[in-house]
Amino acid sequence: MVSLKDQLTVNLLKEEQVPQNKITVVGVGAVGMACAISNLMKDLADELVLADVMVDELKGEMMDLQHGSLFLRTPNIVSGKDYSVTANSKFVFITAGALDILTHVAWKISGFPKNLVIGSGCNLDSARFRYLMGERRGVHPLSCHGWVLGEHGDSSVPVWSGVNVAGVSSKNLPPALGTDADKEHWKEVPKQVVDSAYEMIKLKGYTSWVIGLMVADLAESIMNNLRRVHPISTMIKGLYGIKDDVSLSVPCILGQNGISDVVKVNLTPEEEARLKKSADTLWGIQKELQF
Repeated sequence: MVSLKDQLTVNLLKEEQVPQNKITVVGVGAVGMACAISNLMKDLADELVLADVMVDELKGEMMDLQHGSLFLRTPNIVSGKDYSVTANSKFVFITAGALDILTHVAWKISGFPKNLVIGSGCNLDSARFRYLMGERRGVHPLSCHGWVLGEHGDSSVPVWSGVNVAGVSSKNLPPALGTDADKEHWKEVPKQVVDSAYEMIKLKGYTSWVIGLMVADLAESIMNNLRRVHPISTMIKGLYGIKDDVSLSVPCILGQNGISDVVKVNLTPEEEARLKKSADTLWGIQKELQF
């Protein structure tokens, strides 16, 4: 009996179906699926893999995305409980857990070079920082530049000395910007950056969409070798006077080989002291870990 496929087509060559740009998302919770859909909308992969131990939910999420294939340009969407399904991935998102300590743990356990194990870190904090600055000024966040460095958490460090709007440096803005003497209370912005995450968790139980959009932006820099600068978490020992083996966010050049360079930011003495304190905060927890 001739199959319908054989009636429709004549095969001319045997092709080895090996994906060239495979992306894996580990975890199909709210964050994982936000990562998945954000990457699909950027057309970065020729195969998207979902991996999780929750078999029913995993299959359901895979089917839901597969049925949207008409509207996507990723030809293969697959899933699996066995992590062998992730083999040969160019990029793997691990959405389980929080904080920079797990970046360090993942690096230690994986055996990969440190430039290939990256924590999203303060990339999210910096995005919120730029959004809130732009909202106050009536300017799109793309035209508001500024870093939040250090721990992705309460001890993060806003770098006011490096803030600029459309190229206008903070040095040419009110000199008290970000200090207690600032009458416009810009110092409240970093507090809003930290508090907004807690507020969203209180309101909806988690944060997801911004994380998905943010990590897809990181994936784009890697998959397309854009060499853009992102404030992401990497092993920072030896920089800014930090002597402990911790991972913190600093501006890094990100391309096809992961982190190729760390940008040397000219911090004020106060900012450098706060970054060191952020490192000490993480080290206080991390030093108890046994590998």
